[in-house]
Amino acid sequence: MTKPGKKRARAGSDAPGGTRHEEPGEGGADEAVAFIAEQTGALRKLAERHKLDVLHYLLGMTKLEADEHLRLRTKRKLS
Repeated sequence: MTKPGKKRARAGSDAPGGTRHEEPGEGGADEAVAFIAEQTGALRKLAERHKLDVLHYLLGMTKLEADEHLRLRTKRKLS
C-alpha cells in the first residue's frame, strides 16, 4: 500500500531502451490480436460453463472482432 498523497511508480517505465507501447519480446499488434483472440476463446468457454450469458455473448463478440482483424491484416499482407 502507498501512503496517502504519494503515487506509486509505474512498472516498466524505467526499462532501458523500451517504450510504453512495445515491451521487449512483443511481436506488435498482430501478435497482440492473436493472443487476445486465443485468450478470449478460453474465457468464453469458462463463461459458458458457469452460465454467465452476457459475458459469454460479449466475449464471443470480442473473439469475432479479433478474428476479423487478423483475417483482414493477413489479407492485406498477401496483396
